[in-house]
Amino acid sequence: MIDPYSALGVKSTASPEDIKKSYRRLAREHHPDHKQGDKRAEERFKDISTAYDLLSDPIKRRKFDTGEIDAMGNRRAGFGGGFGGSAHGYDAYQRNPNAGPNAGQNANRGRKNPFNNFFKDRPQKDRQSIKAKGADVSYTLKVSFLDAAKGANKAVRMTSGKTLNVRIPAASETAQVLRLKGQGMAGMGGGGNGDALVEIIIQSDAKYRSEGLDVYSEEAVTLGEALLGGRVEVQTIHGPVLVTVPEDSNSGTKLRLKAKGIHRPASPKAPSLSGDHYVSLKVMLPEDEDSELKKFVKKWIGKRPYKVRKDSLKQTADE
Repeated sequence: MIDPYSALGVKSTASPEDIKKSYRRLAREHHPDHKQGDKRAEERFKDISTAYDLLSDPIKRRKFDTGEIDAMGNRRAGFGGGFGGSAHGYDAYQRNPNAGPNAGQNANRGRKNPFNNFFKDRPQKDRQSIKAKGADVSYTLKVSFLDAAKGANKAVRMTSGKTLNVRIPAASETAQVLRLKGQGMAGMGGGGNGDALVEIIIQSDAKYRSEGLDVYSEEAVTLGEALLGGRVEVQTIHGPVLVTVPEDSNSGTKLRLKAKGIHRPASPKAPSLSGDHYVSLKVMLPEDEDSELKKFVKKWIGKRPYKVRKDSLKQTADE
């Protein structure tokens, strides 16, 4: 077994977060599901899992760093023994030229010499018995504004090749992450599967935008509807509704449709909530040129001129 820090590609001073991050990245890269039949990738994955099992445990990591255990978690022979308290009995033995093979036997009469097999290749544990949780897998899922607002079912293709139906909850937000338990990488040695983390990306919509649970849109009205008022149909995310346009409305006049925004279902921690829908009116002239309308406006404006802007250029000149 190689050095666990080298197996995970981190320094011995790495933080637990850095170790976990590196493990997840390497586990996804070398998982047998990605490289079926690749024995080297399978062995690499086992090394990565073994290294993480050791370094993710603070006690095991401390013991490894002090030399008490080896990379497989086995206690080192002679650690803390009678040869000067060395973590490696071989070093102590070399430092004591008077301590020959018989000296060790005399000091430990009736006990097996811990150095008998020290210089032989030590058998490793059966790697198939390593128990490790599978790595989490991250995905991004683009959804429309309406699907995110009202909720929808979407299909997500996993790295394993299978397709899962994912429920997008109503009132979802961009960067919201859905956790699918057990749908990540398969574990090793009986370890549980990792999870699939699905990040929602909401696509912009040509008609609607939202702020929290409130929805905003723009609705065109005719000159007559703006001037004289009337009833017009407005599209909300829940369907069409009839609203009253007040007399003398301008472009930008805002109408509030109560509780016609995004609905957030109740949860164990919070009651259900509903936003409002705000409609901004946009006054539109006829598409076809109307000479009579122009003639009327010229006559009317000549008698009743009015201003809607400050004359900033004239004001600057006067100053």
